[in-house]
Amino acid sequence: MNKYKDIHFEISERKILLRIFDVVFVLFFLYLVGIIFKFDYFIISTTNFYWTFVLGLYLNFIGSVFEMYNLQVASNQFQIIKSIMLTTSTTVLLYLLTPIFTPVLPNRLQIVIFFFAVFLALFTWRIIYVRFFASNRFLKKVILICDKEQVKELVNGLESVDPHYRVLGYVNSDSSDDSKLTFVKIKNIDINYLEKFVKENSISEIVIASQKTDGITVNLYNQLIHLLESGFIIREYTQVYENITQRIPVQYVSRDFYRYFPFSRSNQNHLYLIAVRIIEVLISLIGISICLVLIPLVFIGNLLGNRGKLFYTQERVGKNGLVFNIVKFRTMIKNAEKEGAVFATTNDARVTPFGKILRKSRIDEFPQFFNILKGDMAVIGPRPERPVFVNEIADVMPFYETRHVIKPGLTGWAQVNYSYGATIEDSLIKLQYDLYYIKHRSLFLDINIVFKTFSTILFYRGQ
Repeated sequence: MNKYKDIHFEISERKILLRIFDVVFVLFFLYLVGIIFKFDYFIISTTNFYWTFVLGLYLNFIGSVFEMYNLQVASNQFQIIKSIMLTTSTTVLLYLLTPIFTPVLPNRLQIVIFFFAVFLALFTWRIIYVRFFASNRFLKKVILICDKEQVKELVNGLESVDPHYRVLGYVNSDSSDDSKLTFVKIKNIDINYLEKFVKENSISEIVIASQKTDGITVNLYNQLIHLLESGFIIREYTQVYENITQRIPVQYVSRDFYRYFPFSRSNQNHLYLIAVRIIEVLISLIGISICLVLIPLVFIGNLLGNRGKLFYTQERVGKNGLVFNIVKFRTMIKNAEKEGAVFATTNDARVTPFGKILRKSRIDEFPQFFNILKGDMAVIGPRPERPVFVNEIADVMPFYETRHVIKPGLTGWAQVNYSYGATIEDSLIKLQYDLYYIKHRSLFLDINIVFKTFSTILFYRGQ
């Protein structure tokens, strides 16, 4: 490791650190409680090692649902307390009620001791993380090589996602630009002092975002070569952006698309696709069963609150651009689009009070399990958009119709990471997430989306 660089952790390393030490601290606290209070409910030994395995599994899975591994939440001591409480309560309840693979049900005092041991373990470790690992001493310090007018947009795009990522300065690669920079937070580094600045400020990474090659002068090029030879990391902006934000920065990708966007092999993996389809059919049958149970309740609420047809259908664009009719429970007033099609907004006046409940709880989506069973939709994929909006957005946004290479989904990477899209700008951000999913589609990413979907529903973040 280069002697000039401080220690820092990548996003994936921080999440692994959080997961491992969540389990380590809980097991350690339970061990101490067992010694101090003669707590015999949870005893770690070679004959019951699977008890610890099940507990660790529950902690990681349930913690994912309650955002324990969201770095923004993990770095905020107030938000993380809420997540710890929810994770502890759910984990303890499920663990106590799991037969065979966990100890027999204890008495009330043991339940209380078990709960507080798990809670205090997680609380202690996460406070250590917030005060130490999430502090400025572990920041990842970066400099940009870019055009001056790009600085603000590039910095916001990186720092807004990772709370431990800090851009300290930039080198202006646009030799013809003599305009003044209004974004004074970032230091303008003279090309002649680039190497010195990097070493004196413990820079971890140099990110090149310039789209004008004439700005990469011989002097700048030679300094970058020296830094590379010294062990410093030099990366291209689109790669960094994708890694940090888990989105594809389509606004910086050239028309030579396949150099930047190789499709995931899962999109052509027949075994993966068959397995996914079988799971989708099973899930859709369960979803339809729940939908049938909900119909009487929604019917009464619709009769009183929406005063229109219980179901409504709408044309949406599916795989390969084929149009199909999506089915949903009604959430808007009758004749909501008498003046033409418009984007739905966050606080849309057309949505009735009962409709808001249906949207927030995602109950309005249940009829779409019929679309999944028919094969029009998948459980996971980009949300299907209306033909009129597809045409409008595709005219101003490159690669938008690339979303249609896979089936649209009931939930997706964009839905669990971004709020309801009400503008063209929102559609651009959601497109970035959708393209990331298509590029990295895998069983692991699908499972991640399922957990995030539960978080969305539990924290009442519906549309």
